[in-house]
Amino acid sequence: MTSVKFDNQAFRQALGSFTTGVTIITATAPDGTPIGLTANSFNSVSLDPPMVLWSLAKTSLSVDAFNEAEHWNVHVLSQHQQHLSNTFAARGEDKFKDITLDNGISTAPLIPECSARFQCRNMVTHDGGDHLIFIGEVLDFDQQALPPLVFQQGQYAMTARKPWEEVNLSSEPSAPQCSYNEDLLGYLLGRSHFQMLFRMRKLFDEQALEDSHFFVLSVLNIQQKMTLEQLNTHIEYTGHLLSEVDIDFLTNQDLIERLTGGCYQLTTHGRETSLHHIAQAKAIEEELIAELGAGDVMALKLMLKRVIHKTDPGLPDLWQEQQS
Repeated sequence: MTSVKFDNQAFRQALGSFTTGVTIITATAPDGTPIGLTANSFNSVSLDPPMVLWSLAKTSLSVDAFNEAEHWNVHVLSQHQQHLSNTFAARGEDKFKDITLDNGISTAPLIPECSARFQCRNMVTHDGGDHLIFIGEVLDFDQQALPPLVFQQGQYAMTARKPWEEVNLSSEPSAPQCSYNEDLLGYLLGRSHFQMLFRMRKLFDEQALEDSHFFVLSVLNIQQKMTLEQLNTHIEYTGHLLSEVDIDFLTNQDLIERLTGGCYQLTTHGRETSLHHIAQAKAIEEELIAELGAGDVMALKLMLKRVIHKTDPGLPDLWQEQQS
């Protein structure tokens, strides 16, 4: 066999193709000091008896402490705990100072609000090259319906569950000569948008409001004062423009009021109406989360933010404070 030079960097990148969860391993040092570190080397070993493993670099400052620890805990982090992953991956700081720990079966620190936790007895340590492999017996565990934080190709990532069967919106196959089908991204984004707003429009109809009126009330709910030109700058991408007729309608409905300098702001009734719209939108979102799961919705939001960033026509930042 011809020997070739082993490229460690390429090997590391290839290993990064394997998506893993992110965990924090905690224990108590012999002097009583709580210790912890971030690891993605966690894995199951056995169901009967229940056993798990994780590995630690021999160069780690915590090697001796974990070797001597009788117990250690594994925390599978949830998506909102990325800051904890970063904290416990760093050296030289008090990692537990802002954490209210739960009580566990041992003195090993037990971090709350994780996707899953495994409280373990340290059984045996194996040599694994430049790492030590810790195997522990699971004495107790718990889990919550929180989407896990994952790591892939050197970056944090989110998971989205793929259905066992492909979702087909159409009962009829696409005509061979037609290249416009249900897999077109624009169609999927558009249809989901309009279906999400379908119930909102029923509310708008009750209030005799157009889509453009909803957009303007939403903008003024974020930015206190804007001219007609500024308002249209923010909503033009929707295909709607506000006219003086619309301004008169919203003013007559006591939803907005005209200020000196040609600016407009919400009235008390207008702000209450806008908050009612937001509450309805959040209720619809909560129903969707219940159907899809929080993890899938968070992953969807992340992807939509990337799509928005890549397709942005140059809209002003609505959440940035306006220059007076």
